[in-house]
Amino acid sequence: MAVASATALGSGTAAASVGPSSGGTPCLPDSPAHPSCVSGTLADGTPYEFVVPARWNGTVVVALDFAGTGRNEPLTARLLADGVARGGTSRAITGWDIRSAIDNQAEALARFEQAYGRARKAIASGTSMGGFVAAGVAQVHPHAFDAAVPMCGGLGGSVAQWNQKLDTVFVLERLVAPGLPVIDIPEDVESARKAWIDALAAAQQTPEGRARIALAAAIGQLPAWGRNPDGSTPPPPDSRDADALEQGAYLALSGGPLPYIGQAMSSRRQIMAVVGGNPSWNTGVDYAKQLRLADPALRRAVGDLYRAAGLELADDLRNLSAAPRIAADPGAVERFARGIVLDGELRIPVLTLSGTGDQISTVAQQQSYGEKVRRAGANSLLRQTYTETVGHCDFSPAEQQAALATMLERLRTGHWPATSAPAMNARAAALAADPAPRYVPFTPPRFNRPYPG
Repeated sequence: MAVASATALGSGTAAASVGPSSGGTPCLPDSPAHPSCVSGTLADGTPYEFVVPARWNGTVVVALDFAGTGRNEPLTARLLADGVARGGTSRAITGWDIRSAIDNQAEALARFEQAYGRARKAIASGTSMGGFVAAGVAQVHPHAFDAAVPMCGGLGGSVAQWNQKLDTVFVLERLVAPGLPVIDIPEDVESARKAWIDALAAAQQTPEGRARIALAAAIGQLPAWGRNPDGSTPPPPDSRDADALEQGAYLALSGGPLPYIGQAMSSRRQIMAVVGGNPSWNTGVDYAKQLRLADPALRRAVGDLYRAAGLELADDLRNLSAAPRIAADPGAVERFARGIVLDGELRIPVLTLSGTGDQISTVAQQQSYGEKVRRAGANSLLRQTYTETVGHCDFSPAEQQAALATMLERLRTGHWPATSAPAMNARAAALAADPAPRYVPFTPPRFNRPYPG
């Protein structure tokens, strides 16, 4: 397996011997890769760190959220074994200041190259906000990086994805939990999160509440699949079973270790502090139209659940239409958009990896990203892959390594290797995948809140 793995990820060039004299200090003494590490702080105080195998092949993978814990991650061990260096930054300073986090990746790469010499191949790759940042790096710093592999990033862009989240919470507040916070999140975020969790739990006990939870999930394009409260993973629901789809949507909203509604409270408050106001709006939004454009299975489930509850769906849609709208602060929108509006104008290859049941970085956003790339005429530089996984960024190390191996082959040959689900699964299986690789063929639904529209 080591030979297959090295072939997949190697740069095709002779390995260089790297040691403490190159600027690093021996670290991870139990690692068979005998790595050295270099760390420090960037100009804004952001920590950075890199781990480099003794026989470095010239490839480095750079990620947000690496500094602090990344050296001990299983993916790091796998990459070190293949001669690949891995490192990056922390979000401790930048938080939701996305543009600064993007620029920090380029600065961190420069610090790495000061210590170890110029990388032959530099790939921006991270998960969650790190995936979002990696896509931003591809757009903003194509001369510093050779490629990007964003994983589970909200690639609708900062403004768009938080407009989508506003829709979900707005519908829930109007129909399920009047008076709970939507935009103005209190300083005691935990109390707001708990109030929402409790309100959703109460609604889940009634037919009316379940119908309205399904409606909000359909409008907000949430997956109808979520983790159980104990973190365990139920199987994907049957697309013909309205009750199972609603239960999945409820779990996506409030179940598992990172419930959608909790993140909607905590991150919303952080974002508004960073941009100095409210960057989200639903003025002019037609929620009846958004329901018509929703995932067909969940849309059918909404109709079934409303009939079972004895409710008129048209009444609730009129209620939403008549509800006072939330307007954005134009200055806050402008500042938030500076974080990054992904325009699709790629100059380096990008491979995305997304989970079909990701409740935080909803998979519909991948449609928006792909569409912008196609409109920009850069489709030859993009490949998008998906795993049938539930929860946020729930990829195995081998699934992540397979995505990086695919990109390394693309850089080595100048041509994309096969990126179909069978090809990705075969690649992951050759890398000793556990659990079995879960790449699947998937076409994301049309994203209903693109920005710019």
